[in-house]
Amino acid sequence: MAETMVPAGAPHGAAHGPTPDGGTRRDFLVLTTGAFAAVGVGAVVWPFISSMNPARDVLALASTEVDLTPIAVGQAVTVVWRGKPVFVRHRTAEEIQVARATPLSELKDPQPDQARVQKDQWLVVLGVCTHLGCVPLGQKPTDAKGNYNGWFCPCHGSHYDTSGRIRQGPAPLNLAVPAYSFMSDTQIRIG
Repeated sequence: MAETMVPAGAPHGAAHGPTPDGGTRRDFLVLTTGAFAAVGVGAVVWPFISSMNPARDVLALASTEVDLTPIAVGQAVTVVWRGKPVFVRHRTAEEIQVARATPLSELKDPQPDQARVQKDQWLVVLGVCTHLGCVPLGQKPTDAKGNYNGWFCPCHGSHYDTSGRIRQGPAPLNLAVPAYSFMSDTQIRIG
């Protein structure tokens, strides 16, 4: 039986000889062990990384869909989006006409009505007064709607028109228009 001679200073395992691609068995074992270690670290770290994603209830609040079908002309509804009230008003032809006819020079925060709506008859605004964050009145038929037939914030007397623009009182800005899109003629998605 012939003995395999390992030259002095040769690495351990060299007696097995090189593999066909030039590597040794030790290289293969190091590579395999490293791959298993990487998979193990990934299995341990993944739940931690996944826990930093928003919860399902938070993702559900990211957008809200509103069915416009039951909202009659002249009526308004309030929906909640991200914990804030959103006013959706089905405006009458007269409300649209008055909003369009208002000279921008009469407005504290000049914005044309056309820049605040996607479809003339539908106004979508955040129902938060821009003065101190109160919720203005004007959604119910029995509510005071202020001097401009829009919304009235009784806390400090801010009056908004039918386009949600500040017309009188201490509020510095118009009611904000949230990001929304029409999914169909009768449904919108807010957010």
